[in-house]
Amino acid sequence: MIDKEIKELNRRAETYSKDLDNILAEIQKVIVGQQYPLERLMLSLVSNGHILLEGLPGLAKTLMIGTLSDCVHADFRRIQFTPDLLPADITGTKIYNQNTAKFTTKRGPIFANFILADEINRAPPKVQSALLEAMQERQVTISGETYTLPHPFLVMATQNPLETEGTYTLPEAQIDRFMFKVNVDYPTKSEEKDIINRMTGTKIPAVNKIIDPLKIIEIQKFNLSIYLDEKIKNYITDIVQATRTPKDFGLDIGQFVEYGASPRASLWLALGGKAHALMSGRGYVTPEDIKSIAPDVLRHRIILSYEALAEDIKVDAIIDQLLKSAKVP
Repeated sequence: MIDKEIKELNRRAETYSKDLDNILAEIQKVIVGQQYPLERLMLSLVSNGHILLEGLPGLAKTLMIGTLSDCVHADFRRIQFTPDLLPADITGTKIYNQNTAKFTTKRGPIFANFILADEINRAPPKVQSALLEAMQERQVTISGETYTLPHPFLVMATQNPLETEGTYTLPEAQIDRFMFKVNVDYPTKSEEKDIINRMTGTKIPAVNKIIDPLKIIEIQKFNLSIYLDEKIKNYITDIVQATRTPKDFGLDIGQFVEYGASPRASLWLALGGKAHALMSGRGYVTPEDIKSIAPDVLRHRIILSYEALAEDIKVDAIIDQLLKSAKVP
């Protein structure tokens, strides 16, 4: 019986993966290279999660989600985070109308399908926390009234890793809301030449709207049906537990880890693993699906100790050791 179900899941996964490949191909009409962060952006969308991109200016971070929204019949809003931004500038507020002697609700830019939170670490913590309810609960409260956000709903935040003046470090509670934290790197020489050719010619490339939001929601629902074996679940929990008690897994890195990953890491490894399998045209999750996304799920959830910072030990090196220690089923 299980084999028959897997075959049906494989068949449907192959169909949906073609839809996702078409979206990626459409986006790549505009964006040169950046295959890795684009795939992570798609995985976030399929998993109904959010993504944080960290990279220098000019690496097409803003263009990524803008181009994605251009491929979907959906709303897109860009919120430029600045030190003088207020929570109401994101969520909205109540406005008193003197003519009617009533308050009316003015909805903020958060009421869209795709949100770009540009340079999120430039706004103070009070403003950053305004995103918490929206990202987690998919709803916003304005003057005591609760409003549901549209579906699908994806927040892509960006931050600059170099500039620290005038920035506010994201609180752990805020950063834990993001499914992935992805580092965006420079393009290769050939990609950079391609960027010049595409963006300085007489015809600037554009994308077509090729998918409906209802189709995205359909894919998100199917993603929950992807088969996740008990052995894979044990593999996920071993990886996450190793971030908290590395000594139990034969790892001598306890002095470098202040806090391990939260339970959300396990949830996103499971959902992200399903999405990775779906995008590969499979109806079941393999250990490779988990290993592929683990660094981006764990990178912002493992808090390094002062000793690790003093010795310049990177969190990715810790994750690499964790993955090598976990027994692959």
